[in-house]
Amino acid sequence: MNKIDMPSAGTLKEGKERYRSGVIPYKKMGYWEPDYRPKETDLIAMFRITPQPGVDHEEAAAAIAGESSTATWTVVWTDRLTACELYRAKAFKSEPVPNTGPGTRIEQQYFAYIAYDLDLF
Repeated sequence: MNKIDMPSAGTLKEGKERYRSGVIPYKKMGYWEPDYRPKETDLIAMFRITPQPGVDHEEAAAAIAGESSTATWTVVWTDRLTACELYRAKAFKSEPVPNTGPGTRIEQQYFAYIAYDLDLF
C-alpha cells in the first residue's frame, strides 16, 4: 500500500488526491466537522465507541460517519451526477463517556455524534 503525503490540516473532498491509492484518514476525507451545526433536516445518531489503541477518538468517529454513509461508495464517472456532499455523514462531536478510562476498570470510551441528512434515507 502506498503512503499518501498530505498536509497536516484540511480535507481532501475532491480532486485527484482523494482517489490515489493508499489510505486516507476519514478526517481528511471530510467526515469530521467539529464546527458543523446540525440542520433541522438532519438525523442525529449517537454512537458509543471504544477506539483501538493508537486511534484518535475523532478519527474513530469520522470512520463511523464515513462507513455508514458514502465512504463505501465505489468511485465511478457518475459521481459527478450525485451530490455526494449532501449524503456524506458528518461526525461533529466526540466526548468521553463518564466513568471510563484512566482510574477505572473500563477502557476509555466516547460518545460520537453524527449528523445524517434525511435525503440519505
